[in-house]
Amino acid sequence: MTEPAATPVVQRVDARHRYTIEVDGKPAGFTAYRDRDDRRVFFHTEIDDAFAGQGLAAILVREALDDVRAAGKRIVPVCPYVAKFLKKHEEYADITDAVTPDTLTWLDAQLKH
Repeated sequence: MTEPAATPVVQRVDARHRYTIEVDGKPAGFTAYRDRDDRRVFFHTEIDDAFAGQGLAAILVREALDDVRAAGKRIVPVCPYVAKFLKKHEEYADITDAVTPDTLTWLDAQLKH
């Protein structure tokens, strides 16, 4: 794994329902979510190919989950990457809810808007 040339910067962009990560001021990726009551439902994470292999997805998701905890919300990991990250990082188990068919139906309706 190569190290990023600069310190990555993660920001929550509420208007776009996502957390973004930039390296040297360039967009490197994002993790997308929708809020349902006190739960933040993560459904997609993507890192640009130009930034692959730098561990940016893990940095992005960790900072996003820390933000969810700080906001007093819970995590619902629909996104396969977020789900995989949570399996390795049990420190988030206390704020993680299982994905249910009801959540998936709700998310599908949200994404059609």
